[in-house]
Amino acid sequence: MNHTAYLSLGTNLGDKEHNLLSAISEIRRRIGPVKAQSAFLATRPWGFESPHTFLNAAIRIETALSPLDLLHQTQQIERDMGRKHKSVNGQYHDRIIDIDILLYDDLHIATPELTIPHPHMHERDFVLIPLKEINESIT
Repeated sequence: MNHTAYLSLGTNLGDKEHNLLSAISEIRRRIGPVKAQSAFLATRPWGFESPHTFLNAAIRIETALSPLDLLHQTQQIERDMGRKHKSVNGQYHDRIIDIDILLYDDLHIATPELTIPHPHMHERDFVLIPLKEINESIT
């Protein structure tokens, strides 16, 4: 059975456009078809200081993976692209790629490992602007 998920992608190191395109290509290959993709949005760092601006996007995918398997696959893509550390307890860092699960069908999940809908998406324009572009029901 296929599920619909929305992912947020961000990068602020290296060739940012290439990083986003590579991540999207890997998502398509490992997770499932990309059904919609937002424009890339240049933004300032959020939650930490850095001289490096971000490039952000959102995508809608179809996947047969469970939410937890989806999380594990996105984290593996991050590691394979060179990300060494995830942000923990509000400590953010520069990153080559960040992939967050925003929505997964109509599920609400709250576990130590995974929270869906993403708990901070409504606080972040760099998430909401691209997400609204591909999902008109987001307010």
